[in-house]
Amino acid sequence: MPETQTLPPYPRGLDFEQVWAALMENRKLLEQYAREVKEAQMEASIKMQETDRQMQVTDRKIQETSEQIKETDRQMQETDRKIQETSDQIKDINKRFGEYSNRLGEIAEYMIAPNLVEKFQELGMDFLKANRNTTVSDRKNKISFEIDVFLENSNTAMLVEIKTKLISDHINAHITRMEKMRKYADLHGDKRKFLGAVAGAVITDDIKELALNSGFFVIEPSGETFNITLPEGGIKEW
Repeated sequence: MPETQTLPPYPRGLDFEQVWAALMENRKLLEQYAREVKEAQMEASIKMQETDRQMQVTDRKIQETSEQIKETDRQMQETDRKIQETSDQIKDINKRFGEYSNRLGEIAEYMIAPNLVEKFQELGMDFLKANRNTTVSDRKNKISFEIDVFLENSNTAMLVEIKTKLISDHINAHITRMEKMRKYADLHGDKRKFLGAVAGAVITDDIKELALNSGFFVIEPSGETFNITLPEGGIKEW
């Protein structure tokens, strides 16, 4: 008979309790992992919802801002329209005022001019002629100006400037006009002496004083007629 050998016993495997315990532990790990995954998903969902809400708020604010910009633009266009309307109204008022002032100036000329010769005669000054709207022009010597009323005789002439409301600029302009008259006269052999006068429907006290100190006669309304005030410090001749 062949010789029989006895094999050593196999090592004993895990028993049921150990296997079951390992399965339970693995289950716990899986459940914990599932919970963590679910929590992460819920947190991500919350963040996405918050992000979506913020985006909606941002979109709403952008829409509101866009509407505000449109409203601001509309208001600016309305303001521009009103400014243009106001500008047009001011231009129209200025035009009408200019026309009104010109009419008043013309009326003042018609009232004053016919009686100037007589009024100056009362002051001992005899003028033979009184011409309205006289133009002096010398292109060669670049001299050009206008005279509202020009009183003259053989040795004396007077330049009268008439305005609705007399201001300092008118007085300064009349001084320049007198200087041009003197230059023109010298160039053309006119040896007469030239006097100046200013008239206005409205003349304030300071403007009257300025005119008198500049050597001008001042002509101003007085009731249904007008008065002439002689220059302070003597009559100036040009």
